Amino acid sequence: MDKRNNSFKFDFTPIEQAIKDARKARGMTREQLANIVDYDIRHLQAVENEGQYPSIELFIQLITMFDISVDEYIHTDRRAAKSSVRRRLDTSLDRLDDRELSVIEATVNGLCKAKEETEE
Repeated sequence: MDKRNNSFKFDFTPIEQAIKDARKARGMTREQLANIVDYDIRHLQAVENEGQYPSIELFIQLITMFDISVDEYIHTDRRAAKSSVRRRLDTSLDRLDDRELSVIEATVNGLCKAKEETEE
């Protein structure tokens, strides 16, 4: 007799959204991703939009390919060292030269200053 606890429910929605956002951030279509991971495009659509759980193989492929940290989604009571968004941003920033980074730095400084002013 199967004594596993099958009542466990996990909300996959935040992870599926992170996968979708990461794919789009790379400028990749779902069709391109389907060709890379060798899965049907309809299956990827179901994973991204309909809450279908991917196989563990596909899940690992996607989180590895898109550098997604699942800790922030599984251990919601703990703060991850770096969110997936921050990790993707770090990867993108690594491709910029110092001149381009100074533009980003000025933008961030402006956003921080505006946020401080609205909080006062």
